Amino acid sequence: MKTSELRQRFLQYFERQGHRRVASSPVIGPADDPTVMWTNAGMVQFKDLFLGKEKRDYSRATTSQKCLRAGGKHNDLDQVGFTARHHTFFEMLGNFSFGDYFKADAIRFAWEFVTGPVAAGNLGLDPSRLWITVFEGAEGVPADTEAEELWKAAGVPPERILRFGKKDNFWQMGDTGPCGPCSEMHYDRGAHIPGDELPNGEGDRVMEIWNLVFMQYERDGNGVLTPLPKPSIDTGMGLERTASILQGVDTNYEIDLFQPIFDAIWAVAKVKPEERREHTNRTASQVIADHIRAATFMSFDGVVPSNEGRGYVLRKIIRRALRFGRKLGIEGLFFADLAPAVFQAMGDQYPELLPEVGRIQKVIHREERQFSQTLSTGLRTLEALDVSGGALAGSDIFRLYDTYGFPVDLVEDWCRERGVKADIAGFQAELGAQRTRARAAMKTHDLRLSGDLAVLADLPQTRFTGYDHLEGQAHVVALFDAQSRRVKQLSGEGYVLLDRTPFYAQSGGQVGDHGQLRFEGGMAEVLDCTAPAPKRHLHRVAVQGTLLENMSVSAQVYTIRRRRVRAHHTATHLLHAALREVLGTHVKQAGSVVDDTRLRFDFTHFAPLEPEQIAEVERLATREALKCLPTHVNEMDIDEALASGAMALFGEKYGEVVRVVQVPGFSTELCGGTHVMNTGEIGVVKIISEGAVSAGVRRIEAVAGDMALELLQSDEAMIQGLSRQANSGREALPEVFTAKDQRITQLERELKEAKLKAASGGGSAEQVEQVKGLKLVTAAVEGLEGNALRELMDQVRTRHPDAVIALASKVAEGKVAALVSVAPGLPQDAGALFKAMLPALGGRGGGKKDLAQGGGTHPEGIPQALEALRAAL
Repeated sequence: MKTSELRQRFLQYFERQGHRRVASSPVIGPADDPTVMWTNAGMVQFKDLFLGKEKRDYSRATTSQKCLRAGGKHNDLDQVGFTARHHTFFEMLGNFSFGDYFKADAIRFAWEFVTGPVAAGNLGLDPSRLWITVFEGAEGVPADTEAEELWKAAGVPPERILRFGKKDNFWQMGDTGPCGPCSEMHYDRGAHIPGDELPNGEGDRVMEIWNLVFMQYERDGNGVLTPLPKPSIDTGMGLERTASILQGVDTNYEIDLFQPIFDAIWAVAKVKPEERREHTNRTASQVIADHIRAATFMSFDGVVPSNEGRGYVLRKIIRRALRFGRKLGIEGLFFADLAPAVFQAMGDQYPELLPEVGRIQKVIHREERQFSQTLSTGLRTLEALDVSGGALAGSDIFRLYDTYGFPVDLVEDWCRERGVKADIAGFQAELGAQRTRARAAMKTHDLRLSGDLAVLADLPQTRFTGYDHLEGQAHVVALFDAQSRRVKQLSGEGYVLLDRTPFYAQSGGQVGDHGQLRFEGGMAEVLDCTAPAPKRHLHRVAVQGTLLENMSVSAQVYTIRRRRVRAHHTATHLLHAALREVLGTHVKQAGSVVDDTRLRFDFTHFAPLEPEQIAEVERLATREALKCLPTHVNEMDIDEALASGAMALFGEKYGEVVRVVQVPGFSTELCGGTHVMNTGEIGVVKIISEGAVSAGVRRIEAVAGDMALELLQSDEAMIQGLSRQANSGREALPEVFTAKDQRITQLERELKEAKLKAASGGGSAEQVEQVKGLKLVTAAVEGLEGNALRELMDQVRTRHPDAVIALASKVAEGKVAALVSVAPGLPQDAGALFKAMLPALGGRGGGKKDLAQGGGTHPEGIPQALEALRAAL
């Protein structure tokens, strides 16, 4: 059975059981969840549903989720390639119940799908090769005898059900929150596979294929478990693992999904066909095959290699693949060329990869080139390390590995060639300490609902009216003081939750609205509006008077500020579309900030924009704005929206129903922000700056609407001021400034020549003497530095070709420049002589045997410096 058929069978089975098929979320973790870097399981996109923070119009779901486990709590990176089943990138099939069915149905579904007849859409696996594990009980939590009995009722022989402890059969979302026992399905692949005969043992013989999590408890900060009022189900079946069983192969890497990738690898590897199964070659090729899938999907989702966060993980994956490429004898750059093979293998499920393959290859290729330079840098650093004691310290090896990404095996090779011991144990200790720090950092929890704000999830949702109205009546649902403690009345600063509001809550790069809440006996200035819990708009306020719970208020957004924000937000969409038209469809939004003063737009691109390109982007965006077209905003199903061509931003979290904002004929994006009703409100779009944010990411800052007018008026005032200063019309300013620049250049040249002539004096400033049998020429001058001092040195060399020459120039108060030259054939070293002068000059510098140069801060020390030079001869 092909992997694509397995995927569809799973999803179709659960659709028949009343589940909603939900599209895979990106491998990037949700932007509004700081605790998740990657989507490492199918439940990540449903986290807020399990926590009760979000409601949807379905209570059952099924997915085939793209997952990444490379960093943080779930990190399989070091095992990838060496085992039959570990991957950094993989797909997890899952079925979920949000307070609907529980253990009985989850177990029945799983057993029926896995063992039921193939003709009925199931998998038909042999029940006698399946093992089931359940929770044996621990730390006051009873054994899951309920699940055990339900498995028996489903048809599992009692002797095929085993009990295990908390490590294997208890799941929790974090140190606090939902948790519960889990039940796993394992498959015995046969005695020909090395490993134990029972689940959770060593080796790959008995392999876990499906985990059923029964969320039935809530753990508080004291570790106390309380039964959940609505228990839920979260399951995950490994697509690649199950495919390997159905296809009768020994490892995940032998399934059909990987075949096109291996074909591409062997096409460039310097390995004979009969040697490909040899352990070292097989492991190296598996690492590369896994990593190109991970790198492709990470790059597709907008990640670019960098030294921090997600970019650092991508960098490690690419560099690890390149190191293993060397083990296969691959010379030069190759990894980016494998990306098309990923589409060939997975394009039927992910057709959106095709138009992005070129951009993905550019991202990877850029890192490949840089890593070649990294290897050179690492080698230079390695050569400079102290190994005089016969050993290379573990801390030095770790610094090479962590800072430069330098391969440890290359360090070991370098040490062996020189008879030096590599302290690998010390390196491992440093690496372990780093992992401990990383694990500790990953234990942070979601602080958005800390303290009394946690009650927001249980309070009624706020009805947002601000798309159509900027003012309206509302009632106070809850009040919190400045320390986020819930109160019944509020004076001074704090937070207000309303039942309805026209205030936009900060989201998607757009800032929260400002305005006022007016009530009987007082008013509150709204300083910001956020949504710590979905659809709960929390207003940060400064209250004059006393605000009470359940009080009626009149809410009013500041109209001018909202109008400016709105213009900038729609202008951002225009800029995005214009950038894609001018630069190419590889351009994708990588972040934005939209407020009332300006817009900031980050996007994927690999080079600075040329002035002509910036001008063209401005022209296209402004042209669309000045067409004065009405914008179209529609709500539609997420799948329908994406099928219509609407652009989604990776990392953003979308519900099943989304808003599609369209500038007809030019831009269509998913966006929950506020926008102009007519593009004429935007007026001119003017780019203020363009620059780099990180490797492969550029940033534009721009203004539109009122703020564009303010910028143009400011620029006009500056031009008029320059015209008055130059006593010239504005049209003549370029010629005036060009003439002034030419005149300044000429005067600087004449001044330099005059200084040089005065300093040289035909040689009158030179002091010629014999020191230790050598001809020494010295001169102390003023006003010369850089090229001028070097020109003077050339003149002195012409007059004294066989001498040691030292020139020192007082450039200004607190600044001195100096040069030392040694004639060819003389044994002295100019660099060493110059170093003898430096203490007296209070400076630094150096050079080669024939010429050294530098400067300092003590021009009064010139006589002592020249004396030190004499002593050093």
